[in-house]
Amino acid sequence: MKITYLGHSCVHIHTGQLQIIIDPFLTGNPVAASQEEQIEADYVLLTHGHLDHIGDAENIARRTGATIIAIVELASFFEAKGLPAIGMNLGGQAAYPFGSIKFTPALHTSSVTIDGNNVYLGVAAGFILNINDFIIYHSGDTALFSDMKLIGSRSNIDLAFLPIGDVFTMGPEDALTAAEWIQAKHVVPIHYNTFDVISQDGDKFVNDLHKLGIAGTALKPGDILNSDELTI
Repeated sequence: MKITYLGHSCVHIHTGQLQIIIDPFLTGNPVAASQEEQIEADYVLLTHGHLDHIGDAENIARRTGATIIAIVELASFFEAKGLPAIGMNLGGQAAYPFGSIKFTPALHTSSVTIDGNNVYLGVAAGFILNINDFIIYHSGDTALFSDMKLIGSRSNIDLAFLPIGDVFTMGPEDALTAAEWIQAKHVVPIHYNTFDVISQDGDKFVNDLHKLGIAGTALKPGDILNSDELTI
């Protein structure tokens, strides 16, 4: 399985048979490693409805025929546009051709502005993916919350994506605590350095992870991880 970090919170996963993209924000993203028209996908997974997470979801789904999987209200928003979408909710788990997805809580908001009005798009979420028994946790945008301990104790996470940008999500200090609680074998910081307001030192964060005995990598947009290398 090939896992490519595309910048901000966007992750592309190639399982070997199917392709998944998480939170595609490429157009208008100053650090994006790919353009929307370069992305192939069978599934588009969305953590919440802010534009820096759903920005290219519609175009990718329309062009590729990919199915969008998101919280019910957000899925309905895209279904109303004529796109294939499946709604789920917090705590729910379902099987798909790529494996399974379970939606987890995230402490954040979820809306989009249309004609000057905020449109509510359900609650924010993270999710746990089980792809060929390789477990990925993408927390979505979130504050630190104590139930991360429960997520970690029950999930045997191989790879976790955690935001460190602060201001809109947890910052590096809280993300270190989150990394301890979720007990992932490998942690990748996300949602930072896209804009000045969320500027952080990813290498320092990873060094601090190592001091805690936790493996991690500060990926640059376009960098690739292979699942077999992370389980050695």
